[in-house]
Amino acid sequence: MTTATPRTAPAVLPGPNDACWCGSGSKYKKCHRGTDTVEARKKGPDTARKGVRPGIVSPKRVVPITIGRPEYADSGRPSRSRNESDVKSPDVIARMRRACQAAAQVLVETAQHVRVGITTDELDAIAHEAYLKRGGYPSTLNYHRFPKSLCTSVNEVICHGIPDSRALEDGDIVNLDITIYLDGVHGDCSATYLVGNVEPQHQKLVQVAKECLDIGIAAVKPGRPISDIGRAVEAHAVKNGTSVVRAYCGHGIGETFHTALQVPHYYEPEADTIMQPGMIFTVEPMINQGHWDHRTWNDEWTVVTADGLRSAQFEHTLLVTDTGAEILTLP
Repeated sequence: MTTATPRTAPAVLPGPNDACWCGSGSKYKKCHRGTDTVEARKKGPDTARKGVRPGIVSPKRVVPITIGRPEYADSGRPSRSRNESDVKSPDVIARMRRACQAAAQVLVETAQHVRVGITTDELDAIAHEAYLKRGGYPSTLNYHRFPKSLCTSVNEVICHGIPDSRALEDGDIVNLDITIYLDGVHGDCSATYLVGNVEPQHQKLVQVAKECLDIGIAAVKPGRPISDIGRAVEAHAVKNGTSVVRAYCGHGIGETFHTALQVPHYYEPEADTIMQPGMIFTVEPMINQGHWDHRTWNDEWTVVTADGLRSAQFEHTLLVTDTGAEILTLP
């Protein structure tokens, strides 16, 4: 992770279509313009928007050579071929059930340690040991050179937060995204947790995100297009005054971490793949308090809301059945 130096708003602000002063690469009107009020700036540097800042990232953790590992574990480069069948064989389904159960267990075990004062790097260490205890490899570790064994996304971080030396603070929310490689397949799940005394508006965001997951799962029906999932999720999110992130979506999963199958969480008519029994994919809506737009930190991984408002996410890996969906990542 490249540690970014926090910037403060300059005395002369850029124009709406100029690059934002924060270095995000986004236009000013889509990034800090809404929070750079005169009143907030009078209170001192960076009080207009106090958000999560990058900390120190510890060295990559070691996985014993005896544990099976995906093809990218050493190179950091996953295979370019993502042509794995959307409909899985009975053998793959059986292995997916085991891997997804293990992922759910790692999530529960790691989440038990979420508290004020613990660092996200400490949570990474706990998750790492939980993977190894089950004979699994942390799927995120060195995936496209991601440096850690899980993603920890705090407050306005939408996804792909890198665990580091930042301690969780009273009032934070944090998403733990767990994926395990076990028996030659990947099991993937995540949940957002409250840290200490969380403001009601942020509690509501987390609750709406969980409801969006449940509603998305309920929309899984064989013979129906994938777009049904996003239609249902977006309708519930908008009804509750929130938005659905569009740049990131659910995905097919199995022997490949991310297959070509994509599952948007907003209504996308072109997502017309018909759901069939035996298909396995994730549903993982990312729900923002404000606008759905995002920006990415200089570390090229950490994705945050463009307006600085909070985001929450929940995720399960699902198997399409003859009547609906089987949740594979229930603990």
